Amino acid sequence: MNTFHITDKEFQNIQSFIYDEAGISMADSKKQLVLNRLSKRLRHYQLSRFRDYFDLVHRPDHAHEKQLLIDLLTTNETYFFREPKHFEFIGQEILSSFRARQFRCWSAACSNGAEPYSLAMLFEDRLGVGRWEILATDISARILASAKEAAYPLREAEKIPREYLVKYCLKGVRSQQGTMMIDNMLKRSISFQHMNLNGQIPETGKFDLIMLRNIMIYFDLETKIKLVNALIKRMHPGAYLIIGHSETLNAVTNKLKLVKPSIYRLEP
Repeated sequence: MNTFHITDKEFQNIQSFIYDEAGISMADSKKQLVLNRLSKRLRHYQLSRFRDYFDLVHRPDHAHEKQLLIDLLTTNETYFFREPKHFEFIGQEILSSFRARQFRCWSAACSNGAEPYSLAMLFEDRLGVGRWEILATDISARILASAKEAAYPLREAEKIPREYLVKYCLKGVRSQQGTMMIDNMLKRSISFQHMNLNGQIPETGKFDLIMLRNIMIYFDLETKIKLVNALIKRMHPGAYLIIGHSETLNAVTNKLKLVKPSIYRLEP
């Protein structure tokens, strides 16, 4: 049973914090989620009030706790080959006609790695060894560390096509029993990097495909416009930007052409 209480003022402080740090507009309806996710941190420090925890987070000697707070409030559900229609389009429409340089993809909110590893299986199958690379970024340092490990509960294998499961995944043994491991061959072509999409995006080179799925639903219009304009500068002519099925770029930009719902292209 949760014995903590978060006041309206304390919750507003959390809302302002996560907006400033990550660009996320947290709805008032998320108050219970915040209470549930952060109560264990109050217990850890033997605190009784959220205001005391918030003060602690801003102390210079607790920078690690500030990052953990961001992690706890920004980690989202994901799974292998989420939104299959996107992967079908990538395989049938994008990769089938790609004959140029090495194919570069950016998984811009990669979470636990399920998205970039799903893409890696598809790229390796369609393009072959050495013809692709993926930049996988996330604001959560903790979840990135987990993604790099590339070890998942066996139940996560249910969404992976059988042929890919056989070719690119390994069943854990001994200490890794009950887990599924991603083959090192795929891991070598994926670069994981900590990145705040609401901050100054570093130089990344240009991409043929950017995946920005199910993240902009948390952003206000101003933040969406700023982010999408930054991403466009990092797209090759003819490159694609794929967002979540529940998202849209209406009122965000007119520089990208809608190809299919949630799939946009920068005209050559």
